[in-house]
Amino acid sequence: MLKITKLTLILALGLLPFSLLAQKQLMFFQTDWGNQLPMDDFLTKVKADGYDGIEVWMPNSEEARANLKAGLKKHDLKVVFLNGTNRALPYEEALEAYEEGLRYILTWDPVKINNHTGNDFWTVEQNLEFLKIADQISKESGVPIIHETHRGRFSYTLPAAVSMLEVFPSLRYTLDISHWMVVHERLIGKTDSNLQKIMPAVDHIHARVGYAEGPQVNDPAAPEWKNAVEVHLEIWEEIIRNSKDETFTITTEFGPAPYMPTVPFSNVPIADQWAANVYIMNAIKARFSND
Repeated sequence: MLKITKLTLILALGLLPFSLLAQKQLMFFQTDWGNQLPMDDFLTKVKADGYDGIEVWMPNSEEARANLKAGLKKHDLKVVFLNGTNRALPYEEALEAYEEGLRYILTWDPVKINNHTGNDFWTVEQNLEFLKIADQISKESGVPIIHETHRGRFSYTLPAAVSMLEVFPSLRYTLDISHWMVVHERLIGKTDSNLQKIMPAVDHIHARVGYAEGPQVNDPAAPEWKNAVEVHLEIWEEIIRNSKDETFTITTEFGPAPYMPTVPFSNVPIADQWAANVYIMNAIKARFSND
C-alpha cells in the first residue's frame, strides 16, 4: 500500500519543485596561503580537519606540481586554482599570460578557477577583455571561471563590481567582502542595495572577516568581533541559500602575517591562522546544521 504523506501530496500536486527540497551541500577548501609544511603534511592536516580540498596558485616548479598532484590523489582532495592578471607586465602580455594560465589549469580538472582579474588603474574596456577570455574558456570547458572581489583589481569597490556586472551580465564572482569592508570603511550589511545586486552573481566565497579599518580581524573567536563575524555570516548564508547550485564552495582564507596582526618588534602573529580558518568553517556549518 502506498503511504501518502503530506510531502508526497505536495510533490504530486506540483506545489513545490523537487529541487527546492534538496539539502544544500557545502564544500570547504583550505587556503595554502602562508603554509610552511611539506605538501603531504599540509594535505594530511587539511583532510583531518574536515576540508574537501584546497585553494592554491599553480606551483612554479615541476617538482612542486608533481607533489601537489600526488598529494591530492592520495588524500582524495579537490582543488580550486587561483589565476591572475600580472600587473607587472605590459597590457597585451598580461592578457596573453592570463589566458595561458587558465588553459593550463584546466588540464588539472579543478572544481573552479578563481581569478584575481584586471587592474584598478585600467579602463573598463581593458579589464573587460580579461572577462571575455575567461567567459569563453569557461563555456568551452564547462569549468566555472570566476572573478574575486579584491583590492587592486577591477572589482576593488562595490560600485565598480556592480558597474562591471551591468556591462557584462554573465560575470560570476568570488565574494571576498572583507576587502570592501576596509575600502568603504564600514561593515556592509546584507541589505545594502548595491550588495543585493552582486549576491545573485556569487558562485564562490572567500570566508575571511574584515572590518572598517582592515581586511582581517585578529581572531574571529574573540568577543569584540562578534558583530563583524555575524554581519559576514548573514551575507554568506543568504548567498548560499539562494544559490542555484546544489553544492556551494567556500574557501576559508584568514591569512598569515602581515595580514594577521603581529606583536610589535617580534613579527609573531597574535592569533593562530589555522585555528581562525577552522573556526569560521565551523561557524558556517553551524548555520546549516538544522537543515
